[in-house]
Amino acid sequence: MKFAIIETGGKQYKVSEGDTIKIEKLSGENKVGDKITFDKVLLIDDGKETKIGFPYLAGTKISAVFEEEGKGKKIHIIKFKSKSNYSKKTGHRQIFNKVKIEKVA
Repeated sequence: MKFAIIETGGKQYKVSEGDTIKIEKLSGENKVGDKITFDKVLLIDDGKETKIGFPYLAGTKISAVFEEEGKGKKIHIIKFKSKSNYSKKTGHRQIFNKVKIEKVA
């Protein structure tokens, strides 16, 4: 099984061909069906040989297709101080992009 580890949005993801992953919001305007390439590849394993970058593999790219943009579940943040009658509740919904990995090269 061929897989790769890529870095995007400050996080690392293990991907292989045909996978659909949710990643942090990509910069720029993307539409459904747009081609995306990830060039920050940390590792590639094809079952026989493992290539490790230092920190990234040069000349290696992962191609993907943009599928959708959405918002995740609401995250609640609560600040509380006892004995002082202070509490504050806020929250937000993180924006994500869903991409489908086409080719691991």
